[in-house]
Amino acid sequence: MKKVELLAPAGDLERLKTAIIYGADAVYLGGQIFSMRAAAKNFSMNDLKEGIDFAHKHGVRVFLTANIIPHNDDLDGFPEYLRQVSELGIDAIIVSDPGTFNIVKETIPDMEIHISTQANNTNYHTVNFWYKLGAKRIVLARELSFKEIKEIKENVPEDMDLEAFVHGAMCMSYSGRCLLSNYMIERDANRGECAHPCRWKYYLVEEKRPREYMPIIEDEHGTYIMNSKDLCMIEYIPEIIESGINSLKIEGRMKTTHYVATVVRAYRMAIDSYYENPEEWKVEPTWMDEIRKASYREFTTGFYIKKPDNNEQIYENQSYDRKYDFIGIVRDYNKNTQIVTVEQRNRFFVGDKIEIFGPDKETFNTVIEQMWDEEGNEIEVAPHPQQIVKFKIAEEVKPYYLVRKEKI
Repeated sequence: MKKVELLAPAGDLERLKTAIIYGADAVYLGGQIFSMRAAAKNFSMNDLKEGIDFAHKHGVRVFLTANIIPHNDDLDGFPEYLRQVSELGIDAIIVSDPGTFNIVKETIPDMEIHISTQANNTNYHTVNFWYKLGAKRIVLARELSFKEIKEIKENVPEDMDLEAFVHGAMCMSYSGRCLLSNYMIERDANRGECAHPCRWKYYLVEEKRPREYMPIIEDEHGTYIMNSKDLCMIEYIPEIIESGINSLKIEGRMKTTHYVATVVRAYRMAIDSYYENPEEWKVEPTWMDEIRKASYREFTTGFYIKKPDNNEQIYENQSYDRKYDFIGIVRDYNKNTQIVTVEQRNRFFVGDKIEIFGPDKETFNTVIEQMWDEEGNEIEVAPHPQQIVKFKIAEEVKPYYLVRKEKI
């Protein structure tokens, strides 16, 4: 049985390497132009080359997003950009616009093309349309049920791949096509600059009483009427695979290294567990426990099982639930001295109880009893971003294991 692909976000080079080490089969990323996440760090050409080389060394494919909905001047220099990324060895280009699609076909005709969810792919006629033009994969719209996805799979060519989001932020607008950001602060959501106004607090104002702000739900806090819960489908791996989806996509190019590692690792374990024994597959509570240690909103199954109702929104706040702080990445471990070298990400202290986990390592706890800086000076706190810190732990760890601590 051919395994489904686990597709992970990569906002920068560190997150690309983390996603691969923690079990992704493919990653998607943006260059510094033509991408739907302009606020992400994204990839320079040098980083892109290093990232592609690292991925291919590990048998992982790399997909480049070029899925903005472009105006005329957005496409200046696009053919040359495509030639450059093609020479670096990119495996596929993700587009949403027919004009962009044509430029890719004309400039790098042998390149694999994926059609973004931005193109509103909700039926098999649309999938077949793109297939006839030469697309290899369709990223399905989020507004589809398992039943609809099965119908699409049954009515499209066998070699047309279907990709679908299974985890991460949900947009209140149809397949991510939103104009709120354009209207309110003149940042074009469909050209990569969304300010996420769906997460803001809103009040009603009666026309003749302009300064009387009335919360839409009557309490003292106001309401966040468009703030959707996060998608989480890890409990439905069999249904996803049986629906015909070829690639399971995790949202989150703006998310942290800790988020990428935690979520990819959990889905990797769930998918592998299914293929080991499909008939007796069951959800392990530890998968959800781990996912909840990354920042998240409350979870929903989106449109997969039933159409969302008012229980799929978060009316009380716009913030993520974050119970743990990501405090560092393991860079080295000396088995003889049992000294671990960690690159700091958030402040931590001597005496802190910490958790460490890796792609091949169950989460374990330890307490920092002593700590030294890079020069060997004993310190009580690691306050500086990317500071190199050393401390002693008994269990062996490896580079790219992550360190976190529970928030107090």
